[in-house]
Amino acid sequence: MSELPFRAREKLLEKQKHFQSVHKHTHLKGPLDKITSVAIPLALAATSIYLIGRGIYNLSHGIGKKE
Repeated sequence: MSELPFRAREKLLEKQKHFQSVHKHTHLKGPLDKITSVAIPLALAATSIYLIGRGIYNLSHGIGKKE
């Protein structure tokens, strides 16, 4: 008794041709990988820089101290 494959052979060959034809880094080969590899880290970095800057500003001006 043989098991059914997870994907059809035609789909698998199509995906292999796509990944072998792209001449980019391995982590940027998929169609939506730019979002996970570039956009999300940039958003996290921008948010952390903003929060650090706000914290330094508040610290230097004495804002938000508990009495």
